[in-house]
Amino acid sequence: MPAAPADDPRPARAAARAGVLAFFVDQFDIYLPVLVLAPVTAYFQPHGLSAGTAGVLAAAVFASTLITRPLGAAVFGMLADTTGRKRATLIAIAGSGVVTLLIAAIPGASSIGIWSVVALIGLRAVNGVFLGGEYTAAIPLALEWSPPRRRGLLAGTMLAASPAAYAVLAALTLVLLRTLPSAEAYTQWGWRVPFLIGGLLTIPIFLHFRRTVAESPTPRTRTGSRSTLVALVAGPQRGLLLGAFVLMTGVWLANNMTSAVLPGLLREHVGLSATGASVTMMIESLALVVAFPLFGALSQRTGRRRFYLGYAPGIAILGGAAYTAVMTVTDSGLGVTILLTVLVGLTTVGTFGPVAAYLTELFPAPVRATGFGVGYSLALVIPAFYAFYLAGLGTVVPSFLAPVGLLVVAGVLVAVGAAVGPETRDVDMTHGAG
Repeated sequence: MPAAPADDPRPARAAARAGVLAFFVDQFDIYLPVLVLAPVTAYFQPHGLSAGTAGVLAAAVFASTLITRPLGAAVFGMLADTTGRKRATLIAIAGSGVVTLLIAAIPGASSIGIWSVVALIGLRAVNGVFLGGEYTAAIPLALEWSPPRRRGLLAGTMLAASPAAYAVLAALTLVLLRTLPSAEAYTQWGWRVPFLIGGLLTIPIFLHFRRTVAESPTPRTRTGSRSTLVALVAGPQRGLLLGAFVLMTGVWLANNMTSAVLPGLLREHVGLSATGASVTMMIESLALVVAFPLFGALSQRTGRRRFYLGYAPGIAILGGAAYTAVMTVTDSGLGVTILLTVLVGLTTVGTFGPVAAYLTELFPAPVRATGFGVGYSLALVIPAFYAFYLAGLGTVVPSFLAPVGLLVVAGVLVAVGAAVGPETRDVDMTHGAG
């Protein structure tokens, strides 16, 4: 599809709509093992495994995708920077859809033994490559078409697809658990329904992307040039990449304390039922769906750098205080717990509002997708080991307050990453220089 005239708003609208849809299905797939498979881990594991081995295998199902997402970001980022954002996105969408459908067909351990969980971990690892590639190509494409004055709002709207996917998937899982005739029905086939939905969703999104989205007119790296990843690491943008890595490490660390750790503490320490904790986190996610675009739009007024320099202390102070309140005010009823949990989300995860705009604006067009994808995904690795950090802090403070210490660290990292980086709000993304 040829590039449209610069004053034609249709390509920008099509790319923005497709970017939101692509990121939604991407995040829907990422949350599948966290929400859908949590009640059925034993289905994939043969009887007789030690508790330690079973725990490691269950953790590997989630970790396998985290480990390979940076690889996918690098591979598809290089593809997007050389052959085009649209082509890379289409390949990633198609790949993730096929793999998700294959996961829905995995037999249980009663049929194929240990190979059931091996297949699950292996397919999740392969899917991590496609998932990392999907947002690496689709988000820069949408933002390159966007009018500069709307980039903050668009970035927040696209990233809002993540809490939206979490809320939809959590609701779907609750409905299945409540409506199926027995827990055995969910274990045997009920969990397959969300995977089928996730896989089939990629078909209309693939077709929509292919038919309506135009390749952005920004410059590409010439075929035969050195790798865009090498150009980033060894070139003049390595300082920008390092700053993005520091900032995003803080972003992911704060996110893990809220999205991964808090739901378990709501059940184990606060005393909510599984349903109560799920409802609480769904409401928190819906609040973030509204907040992300607002924070993105705010960064359009203040500047990205100033936004992060202002938000970073809030992670440590306001987020830490709200987290402490949730853990200590345990007898005030579900309504108060929900309110405080929403406050935790708004003060710790709001960093995602402007982040897509900030990371894409940081890098020049010929290496932009690689820079965005690697900066966004590689920083997942250090925060992924949060359980070890919490265990260490738990020897000094009560274990239920250990996440507050990591929120302080996250705030410092976001502040440092923003301080060493430039302001990007007014960058002209249509040219080769970022």
